[in-house]
Amino acid sequence: MRVLAIDTALAACSAAVFDAKRGAIIASETLAMIRGHAEALMPLIARVMDLANIEFAELDRIAVTAGPGSFTGLRVGIAASRGIALAAGKPAIGLSTLAGFAAPLIAEDDSSNVVAAIDARHDQVYLQVFGAGGRTLVAPRIAALHDAARAAMTGPARIVGSAAIQVAAAWPKGVEPPLQVEQRDAPDIGWIARLGAAADDGSGPPKPLYLRAPDARPQDAARLPRR
Repeated sequence: MRVLAIDTALAACSAAVFDAKRGAIIASETLAMIRGHAEALMPLIARVMDLANIEFAELDRIAVTAGPGSFTGLRVGIAASRGIALAAGKPAIGLSTLAGFAAPLIAEDDSSNVVAAIDARHDQVYLQVFGAGGRTLVAPRIAALHDAARAAMTGPARIVGSAAIQVAAAWPKGVEPPLQVEQRDAPDIGWIARLGAAADDGSGPPKPLYLRAPDARPQDAARLPRR
């Protein structure tokens, strides 16, 4: 199986091609960025596909981070994955950004808990806690920092993600501290590709996982009256 993985959910624009038969990432590129994903993504995908030396029709699946993350970034990645899937006649699937953060730590050691945490701003985080074997102990949610730290205390834990340091700093005093704190601005695109190869493709087209309503809302006073 050959998977094209795309990530524009957070502070990077990334793509990779994973060949499951060879068990290897055959091409990848990541650009660190807060804005500009829409302009950077398609040229980046073209470079990755050229480096992999395959055509879109030779792919078996397109995988994309579907959230949580930046509202704009998620829409950019999901729209690209759906467009490529439609043109190539291949399935597209959405993957959790939180699972993408947790995957390498679970692969390294699945005997202790992994807390994936993403900065949601306003002293809030997106959070998911994974237990032994990668099973979900705390489902994806948005929570205040202190509530997130309490929810994460389900056992000896490693914390990873763009809010890892924030959650560790909110850890209650007198409680056994986290085993590991790994601050990362975006998930490793190689692991997104591997998760894409392992995922069930029967879930339909990718849809954004926002976990909260958008910050920007239309102002009633600015609306024009209907005729």
